[in-house]
Amino acid sequence: MPSKTEKLLSLLNGQPVIPVLKIANVADAVPLARALARGGLPAIEITLRTADALEAIRLVASEVEDAIVGAGTILDARQFGEAAAAGSKFIVSPGITGELLAAAKDSDVPLLPGAITPGEIMAAREAGLRFLKFFPAEQSGGIASLKAFASPLADVQFCPTGGITGKNAADYLSLPNVICVGGSWVAPDDLVKAGRWDEIEALARAASKLGR
Repeated sequence: MPSKTEKLLSLLNGQPVIPVLKIANVADAVPLARALARGGLPAIEITLRTADALEAIRLVASEVEDAIVGAGTILDARQFGEAAAAGSKFIVSPGITGELLAAAKDSDVPLLPGAITPGEIMAAREAGLRFLKFFPAEQSGGIASLKAFASPLADVQFCPTGGITGKNAADYLSLPNVICVGGSWVAPDDLVKAGRWDEIEALARAASKLGR
């Protein structure tokens, strides 16, 4: 049986950029997910930072066949359960807690928890996780920190998120312990509000080629 880490990596399937989305208007969720998938970024993270986030996840999970929708900003076991029930294929958290690890252990849905210190990374590793979110990346030492982790924590890989842009994403992706990056630049608020899906598709297409 594949590990949760292997399951998560197979879902992301070599995608260099995971769009991190804050859905202000639930009507935008489906066309946005479709535009990103057409551009080569089918795996997306919809954050639970808005009132309609769970409904947005439900809609994308049921209506966008090409999308692989995950839930972000999950803070506790209740939110984990709600996001999984809404159709999330993976769960992303800004940090790591015993409650979240327990919820993940009892679920088929894999968890990508945030970790920035050696202790947090070791705690996640102890729980069997080898793929972690590094958040907030730029504010936590960024590339220099990840380079420093590469040797003592050689079997742990990361998805840096927080301050990642189209300008620095390739630098992060060049690191041997970085699998992908998370960022919102592929779906700018102004383009989403204006429904400029073709432009978002073009941004996604450019991002899908990073690090290759």
